[in-house]
Amino acid sequence: MRIDPKPSEVWFADCGMAAKNRPVLILSVPRDDDTRALLIVAPLTSQIRGLPGEVDLGKPRWLPKHSAVNVQGLASFDRRSLSRRLGVLATAEMARVKAALRELLDL
Repeated sequence: MRIDPKPSEVWFADCGMAAKNRPVLILSVPRDDDTRALLIVAPLTSQIRGLPGEVDLGKPRWLPKHSAVNVQGLASFDRRSLSRRLGVLATAEMARVKAALRELLDL
């Protein structure tokens, strides 16, 4: 099975032993000629604290709980860590994630 993620998609991923398996938002996909070939992702969490860096998504139909994107948890992943596509963020939701990233990184 070919794993072909796109920005704004949410995938279930193996985040390693400590971070467990969880949904992640795809932020950036490497070009075919990128030697590192790593995805940039932000984890989703259902433990919402209302902190800066959380983008509340409500309860998407494709997730079991009310969730938020944690833009402070940015990570790079090999696409082989992804197991299945769960859904895709709406344009307005993705715009809020991008705004939170700009604020976090002072861009």
